[in-house]
Amino acid sequence: MLKVENLNKSFGGVQAVRDCTFQIREGTITGLIGPNGAGKTTTFNMIAGEIPPTSGRIDFLGENITGLPTHQMFHRGIVRTFQIPHEFAKMTVLENLMVVPPAQPGEHIFNNWLASAAVRRREQEVREKAEAALEFLSISHLRDERAGNLSGGQKKLLELGRTMMTDAKLVLLDEPGAGVNPTLLLKIRDMIAKLREDRGYTFCVIEHDMDMIASLCDPVIVLAEGTVLTEGTMQAVRSNADVLDAYLGGGEDG
Repeated sequence: MLKVENLNKSFGGVQAVRDCTFQIREGTITGLIGPNGAGKTTTFNMIAGEIPPTSGRIDFLGENITGLPTHQMFHRGIVRTFQIPHEFAKMTVLENLMVVPPAQPGEHIFNNWLASAAVRRREQEVREKAEAALEFLSISHLRDERAGNLSGGQKKLLELGRTMMTDAKLVLLDEPGAGVNPTLLLKIRDMIAKLREDRGYTFCVIEHDMDMIASLCDPVIVLAEGTVLTEGTMQAVRSNADVLDAYLGGGEDG
């Protein structure tokens, strides 16, 4: 589904990603791990179109998407979440979901006068889809709560719900377990697995919780100093001496 070839990214004199090459197969939950400063988030940002690579190539479903902006990536089916959720804090949980689908007729002011029936019909379809997402994630009881009042784990579930409101093909999850209590962490893990099984999503997950990676991901790709160190099952990765050395020598977060 996704092919990253010889990807490089420099910030001034600092090379955050160097000659990074890997693939993500359709239908998998691929783990992307590495010590702090390994270049994981920078790689995500380039795939999602937030920053362009200095050099290298990214192919998605056989098409060169290198350097395309985020809105074009979104329309191609690449969706990402963030380590710190970016919810609309003053809107309700339901409204946070309903705002996601693109090209809603009600976004154009004249349609509200000239095509009000179409606007209402589409809004009802979006509302029903949002309600179904809340039910799937077992957070229907939070539908009318302001998103800013949710706990960290609930906000992570809300981000999963927002991906369900899109035509996502590849979902990039940036530390879905960060700052989440153990009970909600298990729920988030189960929801990711269920979305893969029931909806056919392909995931790539950055996560520092190795137990979560081990229970979810195959394969696991290890980055160190901006490049791929090794790839394989979690069992193989855990027994790799180079991986252990890389973690013991990790620096600042990247």
